[in-house]
Amino acid sequence: MKLHSHHHCLFDLKYNLVLVTKYRHKCFTDEILKYLEKVTENICQKWDVDLIEFGGEADHIHILFAAYPNIDLSKFINNLKTVSSRLVRKNYQGHLAKFYSKPVLWTRAYCLLSSGGAPIDVIKQYIQNQGQ
Repeated sequence: MKLHSHHHCLFDLKYNLVLVTKYRHKCFTDEILKYLEKVTENICQKWDVDLIEFGGEADHIHILFAAYPNIDLSKFINNLKTVSSRLVRKNYQGHLAKFYSKPVLWTRAYCLLSSGGAPIDVIKQYIQNQGQ
């Protein structure tokens, strides 16, 4: 595990973000997924977020990323959803018109999971054994 430093703290914060298409429509092609990966890379660079892994299927994407502890995750995710939706709808308007009559792409909800190197049971046991 490599720790990062920022001012007076050490950290290793990784997150798994899942974004789902509106109504779970299976509208992503391989070409759109590749484009979404590039868009995600650009947005992550602007937010100083490290994109670790990107993947997806026809109705959702997974993004594994590392971020500084001072980042506002909800604002980052909102920006990612807004910008990626706008760009994908602009570049694939004809294809997406088959699925959506309104300018939408993502559902309002998202799933954000913290990811770490050790299982939670190992960490709990480590904390319980402190001072023994």
